[in-house]
Amino acid sequence: MNYLRRRLSDSSFVANLPNGYMMDLQRPTPPGSSPSSTSSPASPATERRQPPSVPPPPSNSASNSASNPASNPASVTAPSAAPSAAPSAAPAPAAGGFLSSFSSVVKSAQMAQNVAAAAHAKAAAAAEGSGQPPKPVVRKPKILLVIDDQHTDWAKFFRGKKLNGEYEIRVEQAEFSEINLASYVNSGCMVDMQVNTGGTRVVRSFKPDFVLVRQHAYSMVPGEDFRNLVIGLHFGGVPGSNSLFSIYNFCSKPWVFSQMIKLYHSLGPEKFPLNEQTFYPNHTQMVNSPSYPVVIKMGHAHAGMGKVKVENQQDFQDITSVVALAGTYATTEPYVRSKYDIRIQKIGNNYKAYMRTSISGNWKANTGSAMLEQIAMTDRYRLWVDSCAEMFGGLDICAVKAVHGKDGNDYIIEVMDSSMPLIGEHVQEDKQLITELVINKMTQVLLGVSTRQPSSVKTAQPRRAGGHHSASASPSQSAQGSPQRARSASTSPSQAFQPGPIPPAAGPGAPKASPQLNKSQSLNNTFTETLRGNATDDEAKAETIRSLRQSFASLFSD
Repeated sequence: MNYLRRRLSDSSFVANLPNGYMMDLQRPTPPGSSPSSTSSPASPATERRQPPSVPPPPSNSASNSASNPASNPASVTAPSAAPSAAPSAAPAPAAGGFLSSFSSVVKSAQMAQNVAAAAHAKAAAAAEGSGQPPKPVVRKPKILLVIDDQHTDWAKFFRGKKLNGEYEIRVEQAEFSEINLASYVNSGCMVDMQVNTGGTRVVRSFKPDFVLVRQHAYSMVPGEDFRNLVIGLHFGGVPGSNSLFSIYNFCSKPWVFSQMIKLYHSLGPEKFPLNEQTFYPNHTQMVNSPSYPVVIKMGHAHAGMGKVKVENQQDFQDITSVVALAGTYATTEPYVRSKYDIRIQKIGNNYKAYMRTSISGNWKANTGSAMLEQIAMTDRYRLWVDSCAEMFGGLDICAVKAVHGKDGNDYIIEVMDSSMPLIGEHVQEDKQLITELVINKMTQVLLGVSTRQPSSVKTAQPRRAGGHHSASASPSQSAQGSPQRARSASTSPSQAFQPGPIPPAAGPGAPKASPQLNKSQSLNNTFTETLRGNATDDEAKAETIRSLRQSFASLFSD
């Protein structure tokens, strides 16, 4: 009782009671109730302890009397007893209402506590889950269009690669002749590619996000003019490596040569020794050449096509008539009696240099049998390729071709773009470099994330002489170019890199040549002294072996 009084006197408890509950307790007893209930009012707790008066069940006699009121006079007093029983049962609803209200307040408090506890637990779980990595979201892969022949499966090199660890790369590879497209201002470029599926040729459509061009976009050979596709890709805003702007500019070799002329005038003939060239828009101006022999290049072609060596004035006039029938422009340049060709390639920040020596004796080094060898890079070679890599807004992949003449001078003759062929022993490595370059470029262009570039320039070091042999050559054939090899990075290219044959390292030929090596003893000493200061022990040994082989070959050329 005291506990309930304290609780009822508490303001917070009373505030939680239903509206009008205290007024119901203070309401006076309605008339007609028993005097006992009005004379001594009891508290709700007292009324709760008093069980309500329940009338006893009627007996059999009462039921009988009810059925026959005339036989039982007690039935006449039953109506008078009913009013007395009603007031005694009146306090029951008040006690029941108090208990139900009290229990409802307790239940409401418990529910509020449960809701607060659940909210607290949810907040704690969210706080703990924030430290864990989020569930990876499946993103739509980026589509890379590779324009190349089927000799290289580029999908193999991009398999498992992702852009910024989020987007997969889907490779679509085809040649220029196998694709068609339509470009729109808002929706970009849609490419239709012909694919062989189970012997049936079907067309698959997709929207490329990036393009890698490894095929020549234009040649004057019939059916090899794909400049309209390059324009369509550029119209659709498709980024590429190299850029489509540069690829279209490379569709005309005299146009590219004009950019090299600017480098020739800015750097000077000593740093950028460009071969002289004369441009004729048509055959009418091809009257005479200032010197002979000359090389005439007709139109835009590749792999030595359209090139003719002219020895005299009569031959020059004959080839002029051919240019008239072709209906194209032509260029002439002095013929350089070369010892070997030089090629410096650049893929991203990776540099490689090669020399190619003709074995078959053809004036075109890329025709017939030739010996290919990787050589070391010099600052002068790097200047050549870096200067040409700035053409047309920048070239990610390019190569410079030059000729080292028998007069000891170098002559730059051509620049190639991303369609350049890969040569040497590092073809697979170069393809992997192109893959990494394309991934970095796609991440930068498509996602806006700039990848970290290597801090130092990577230059591939030559492994051994004679990377590729097209045919076995006798010493007299392969001794056409046998000057000294590179001694240091500061040595001029005209004296630095010289080709030479590669006789077997062991065999009956080696002991026979050893007594004659005294003729080149000074050459070997020079190599040994230089390599001790500029190379490691392994490289020094390799260079020494190559120098001995070179000296052995030079004995036959004397």
